[in-house]
Amino acid sequence: MTKSSGSMSSAAQPRPGRGGEARQGPGNLRSPLGRAIGAGCAKQGVQHWWTQRLSAVALVPLAIWFAVSMLSLPSHDYSTVSAWMAQGWTSVFLILFVLSAAWHSQLGVRVVVEDYVHDSGTKSLALALVTFFHVVVAVAGVFAILKVAFGGAA
Repeated sequence: MTKSSGSMSSAAQPRPGRGGEARQGPGNLRSPLGRAIGAGCAKQGVQHWWTQRLSAVALVPLAIWFAVSMLSLPSHDYSTVSAWMAQGWTSVFLILFVLSAAWHSQLGVRVVVEDYVHDSGTKSLALALVTFFHVVVAVAGVFAILKVAFGGAA
């Protein structure tokens, strides 16, 4: 493009990234420099940052709901808590709470490993173990909630 046509020169246009043309519009959260280069500073840094913030925002009402619900129970013995968990929406909110907490935790621990473990082999192993651990915790939490909610636990 030429300047005489009233458009920006081709040097000012975003270059295509690895996947083709650079995305533009409200769905693109990368900086102008990141769009121009075709990759942000860590390629997925903005997406990771937003995901971590969104999971934190999801945890706020869920944590408040959980704390208020636990404080409003008349007692905290097994029969009272299991009856509370057997209520339909309670189980759904508990599962959302466990999954959001596990996801948020995994994102945070991942950043710590990426920042402080410098050997690439050790870093890869640590990231795999972190992911595996958080998946196991999330699945075990959901399983325990469903088991108690459906009356399978004694």
